[in-house]
Amino acid sequence: MRYSFIREQRKQFRLAALCRVLRVSKSGYYDWRGRPESPRRRQNRELAVHIRVAYTRSRKTYGRRRIHAQLQKDGVPCSRNRVARLMRQEGLCARSKRSFRTTTDSKHPFPVAENRLKRDFKAIAPNQVWLSDITYLRTEEGWEYLATVMDLYSRKIVGWALASTLARSLTLKALEMATLQRQPQPGLIHHSDRGVQYACVDYQAALQRWGIIPSMSRKADPWDNAPKESFFRTLKGELEEHHKTRAQARRNLFEYIEVFYNRQRLHSALGYQTPVAFESAASGHT
Repeated sequence: MRYSFIREQRKQFRLAALCRVLRVSKSGYYDWRGRPESPRRRQNRELAVHIRVAYTRSRKTYGRRRIHAQLQKDGVPCSRNRVARLMRQEGLCARSKRSFRTTTDSKHPFPVAENRLKRDFKAIAPNQVWLSDITYLRTEEGWEYLATVMDLYSRKIVGWALASTLARSLTLKALEMATLQRQPQPGLIHHSDRGVQYACVDYQAALQRWGIIPSMSRKADPWDNAPKESFFRTLKGELEEHHKTRAQARRNLFEYIEVFYNRQRLHSALGYQTPVAFESAASGHT
């Protein structure tokens, strides 16, 4: 390890200084350079390259489990422990997830739907259960608010909208995108919190037009919509944090949801498949 470090740093520091700091001899270093590389060391070096490529492709968001799953998909044989060890040596770790601000305003005069989901986060086909919620993004021009609709079956984001205010039109735009793309049959359950954006007359009327059954979490209980809470934590940890303008935030969000999250990111809940691949594989089996 010390000799490898010396070889990497030779262009920046004198050999004598490196050997003195690391307490090795120059003759030992030259002797090491003359030895043929062992098969194990060569395999580790090659595997480290594959790991770094997978890590970069994941936007530096994957930890050892997802890196290992990605390498298996790429046909690179390795163990999870070996991946973890090489990632530590390379200084690679997943981005940490950040907390986010609640956007729920449940103080309103509108009726509240019963909780039909009751924390049963299972669906056996697309368009059986949708989960909706709102969060925010920070930009130098002010807050941007994000409404999303997730299909519980595949964890795919099927509708989303971004706006500079928490107007009711925000959630309606996300729902409109989801219904136009998915064309759901009557009977789909739509679960959300008790916020005014979901309980208001306009939103409930839109659900009724499609024959969608409303369901709402209990008061101040985020665990009733846990998969959506998990998505927002993932988004806040993996999406670029600093947005100079609202337009930049919108571009970054489009690229994250439509390109990366739905089509490239491996999801542990889906057996390390992407939402699009998971739905495609399921449709091929029917």
